[in-house]
Amino acid sequence: MELRLLRYFWTIAEEENISRAAEILHVTQPTLSRQLRELETELGTPLFDRKNKGLVLTEAGLFLKSRAGEILKLTQQTTQEFVNRQAQLFSGHIAIGCVEADNSDTLAMMLEDFVSDYPQVTFHIFSSASDIITDQLDKGLLDVAILLEPVNTDKYATLTLPRTEQWGLLVAAESFLANRETIVPTDLPGMPLMISNRPEVQDLLTTWSGLDRDQLNIIGTYNLSFNVLPLVAHQVAAALMIAGALSNRQPADTRFIPLAPAIGTNCVLVWRRDRLMTPVVREFIRYFREAFDQKNN
Repeated sequence: MELRLLRYFWTIAEEENISRAAEILHVTQPTLSRQLRELETELGTPLFDRKNKGLVLTEAGLFLKSRAGEILKLTQQTTQEFVNRQAQLFSGHIAIGCVEADNSDTLAMMLEDFVSDYPQVTFHIFSSASDIITDQLDKGLLDVAILLEPVNTDKYATLTLPRTEQWGLLVAAESFLANRETIVPTDLPGMPLMISNRPEVQDLLTTWSGLDRDQLNIIGTYNLSFNVLPLVAHQVAAALMIAGALSNRQPADTRFIPLAPAIGTNCVLVWRRDRLMTPVVREFIRYFREAFDQKNN
């Protein structure tokens, strides 16, 4: 006998009316009537006498109601005990690094679900550039991190996040490039540029453009985009970055123009392969795996 049928029967017995029970159970009246008939057929006896004013339990119905009440109460208590046990087991703290990217929203959504399921867990988010975050990860000051590819994965396990980050140039709204739909490699020679200080990003640009680094007019490097926004607005230089780094904070006097051919990279959740993880960290990583249907890398 299914618990669902017992719950249906119990509600009908309490309400003494199928219509009211159906409303409470959020099922249609015909569905509930059919389930009741099937239960009576399974047990081989009527459970209710149908009266003009409603339903009255038969002797068999009274017996089943007493047993159903015990079973449903025990089921509820057992379920609650597992919920309480789960909350007790997964208490603790998790430290997370995150770069500037569109996938910051992904982290927020995952954390929202995680702390809702495990209210005793606390967290700290450390926002910085990739090299600083990986240094903190290597020192054990962070448990996991969201980084922007390309990433050296020799010592990290990774899980790729689905949202692609688009690369382009941020230029001043008054720049001669501001009306362009895309930036192409031939636009770069002579153009003052600011670029990430990460060698991987610099290699990304030289590979895309077909130009050596000394053929590019790189006047400055940076690790976070916030401080270069006013420099772009005042036409000091254009800045290579991803569109996600500008989410909800792009100055009105600037314009983001994507590269063509397009460069799209992903963010990855990373953690040290050789480090013993706490149950909280393991469970947090499991949430990401289940959300994006991925296995270990």
